[in-house]
Amino acid sequence: MATTLLVLAALATGLYAGFMFAFAAGVMQGLKLLTDEQFMAAMRRINEKVPGPWFLLVFLGSALLPAAALVVPVHGRSDTALWLLTVGLVCAVLSHLVTIAGNIPLNSALAAATGQEAGAVRAAFEARWNRLHLGRSFLSTAAFALVVGSVVA
Repeated sequence: MATTLLVLAALATGLYAGFMFAFAAGVMQGLKLLTDEQFMAAMRRINEKVPGPWFLLVFLGSALLPAAALVVPVHGRSDTALWLLTVGLVCAVLSHLVTIAGNIPLNSALAAATGQEAGAVRAAFEARWNRLHLGRSFLSTAAFALVVGSVVA
């Protein structure tokens, strides 16, 4: 059971880190080429569709599975493996906090910005959202690396 949880934790954190990377390296790079109106429309549609069941499964799993793997007793687990898994969990939780406290409020503000000048709305949104996204991307990648390190340790 403990090994299964650890493997699932590695899978979930890897999928989440990969999603964050793909969004930063691909989606946002394409969106920055759009006009202000096109950018706002595209981000609004993305923000409506991303929190679907598959994303939520990975989003929640990337924090809950490392937590579950941490609390399941494992005979002979090394201190190093325990430390790596613990720090990986902390990085996953911090990444989620950035999402919840930073990116989601910006997404909500973008959705609510109707009738405002598109350039001003985009200016208030895009750079800040990308900085927050970079932070959560780094944290989710660190979580993945640390959880994989705990599997190897």
